[in-house]
Parts: sequence; C-alpha cells; structure tokens
Amino acid sequence: MKPFKTITSLAIIATAVTSCEDFMGEKGTSELRWHFLSPKTTRTKTYHEEIPDTNDFILSVFSSKGKTLFSGPYGSSPESLAVDEGSYTVEVKSEEFTAPSFGKPQYGDSQIIVVGQGEKAEVALNCRMINSGLRLDVKDSFRKAFPSGVLFLGSPEGKLLYSYFEDRVAFFKPGQVSLTLSNQGKDEILFTKTLDAQEVLTVGLSASVSGSLAGGMTIVIDTTKIWKSEDYTVGEGTSDGVGIGNALSISEAKAAVGAKDVWVYGYIVGGDLSSSGSKMNTGPTFTKNTHFAIAARSSVTSKESCLSVELPKGPVRDALNLVSHPDLLGSRVYLKGNIVEAYYGIPGVKEVSDFMLK
Repeated sequence: MKPFKTITSLAIIATAVTSCEDFMGEKGTSELRWHFLSPKTTRTKTYHEEIPDTNDFILSVFSSKGKTLFSGPYGSSPESLAVDEGSYTVEVKSEEFTAPSFGKPQYGDSQIIVVGQGEKAEVALNCRMINSGLRLDVKDSFRKAFPSGVLFLGSPEGKLLYSYFEDRVAFFKPGQVSLTLSNQGKDEILFTKTLDAQEVLTVGLSASVSGSLAGGMTIVIDTTKIWKSEDYTVGEGTSDGVGIGNALSISEAKAAVGAKDVWVYGYIVGGDLSSSGSKMNTGPTFTKNTHFAIAARSSVTSKESCLSVELPKGPVRDALNLVSHPDLLGSRVYLKGNIVEAYYGIPGVKEVSDFMLK
C-alpha cells in the first residue's frame, strides 16, 4: 500500500440529494443542498500546512429564525435538507478558532440563500482561510543584542510566547497583532500590525548599534508577505510528481467521462454493488473484492451519488478490497484510472493503475 503524503492542491466538491425528514422531524416542500467550490490555487514554498480533511469540517445550517437544522461534521451530514420556503444560512469551517495558536489556519465560508416554494436550491461554499498569520524571522544580530530577551505576539484574544528559534506561523483572528520585547525587566511594544483574513506575514527582526533603544540598539523590522490572496490559497501543481494535486472530485469526474489516466478522489462508502438498481452494501462485511464505491463524503449511502471503482487483480485489489480490508470504509482515497460512463449502472473508474490512501 502506498503512503499518503501532504497534498498541495485540493479539489473539494460535494453534492446533496436525499431527504432530511428524519433530521428535522418534518418534511418541507423545498430542498436545500450545498457543495464546496474547488478553486485552482497556489502556495509559496515558505508556507506549508497540511490541508484539513473536509470530512472533518464543521457544517452548520440555520433557518432565518435561528433554528439549527444541522450542526456537526461534514462527513456525517445528510446529503440534503427538505425545507420550507425562506432564507437559510449555511456555514462551514475547518475547526473552531478562539485564541492565538501555532499551526492552526482556519478555513471556512458562510452563505445565505433564499429557497422558493418547491425549489431545489444549492449553496456554493468557497472555502478560504478566514484567520490570519504572522511568522518571525529573528536574525543573529537581534539574538546577540538581546540574549536574555523574550518575545510575545499578542492580540485582544490572547498572546503567544515566540522563541528566538521558533519557525512556525502563529495564527490570529483578523485584526491588530502586536510584538512585545520583554528585556531586563522592561516591556516594549516593537510594532503593531493589522492583519486581514487570508493574510500571512513574515517579519524579520534584526538589531544595529545605532540609535537609542536598549542601550544603543536599534530594532530593524523587515516585513515580507508570504502570501495574501483573494482565493483559498493552499497549493499548486502535483505532489510527489504523480498529479494528485489535480485530482477530480466526484462531480468533476462524472462530468469527465472518457478521460484517461486521471486522478480522482473520494471516500470509500460501500461495495457489493448491483449491476442494475440501487443496491449498495455499506458494510461492515462484504462479499465481493472486485470493486467498491466512492462518494464526496463518508455519510453517503445512495448508490446514485457515488462513483463505482473497479479493482484490477494484483496489488491494487490486494491493498484496497473491502473483503480483506473492511477498515478502509470511510477512508479518503486517491485513484488513477480511466473514467467510464457506466460500471455497475453508474459512472465509474476502471483500469486503476495507482492509488494513495489517507
């Protein structure tokens, strides 16, 4: 089985189809569904964070009166909600973020949509970074000038101790962030920056012998943007040279019938498919090792929402079949193969030649 490595580009598409009568206790006359957009994005060499699993994103759906229709992991959400006409808020975020923290970029979006009587409305969520970050590059001259100094990065939500040799990005809610130097019993604010959502800065700190600060020392601040983009900025190109950075989502794959040697990704949701009809076994035990089904989220149980996947005899089947590996149910998988119009009655992926699991 091939190991999974950090993905530098992420296509995240999901659609919703089924009713939510069991979730709401009543059945509306309209339908609300949602999907993630999949922008083509870039990331610089100086900023590296693994993209969070969209299955773990926190999804919330509210009515205009503030009633919560759904709140929980995206991967456990219903495929759609049956609602009455009116306005609804759909929001998603990668995780909760309340206080300054290292290595915690927060991605998310919130949309309001009006659903008419008998309509099927869909929300397109553009998942961008919604907090901001700052990284310090402390030069040798600064360390020599203030050998016993301590640096703190602070915002209204709290502060972080930032050591001279720290190289992680510190994340904050958008707004003012200040750097304080505590040295020989005195605290001095070196600078205050206003950071926007999606903005990550690198600030270089050095010291010279001219000036009056701290017994003849001057702080030199060099601010360099790592990136600031209007789009969700996470990566570009390929990972490990195999092209999974450009992997197609379930929706994209269904629209690309005939494509060959392309990467597709989704969550393994079932197997033992019927050649006709809607039968799909969602486990926990399986009888056929020749195929399985993948979907945009792990909660999908409808065969029509899936892509069927042929597992050719050999290493691919040995590593991925659900008869031998039922624990793979719910796992995110990347597959390289040919997209066909029909396999077990739905669009599928055949002649799989490569794969990666997360």
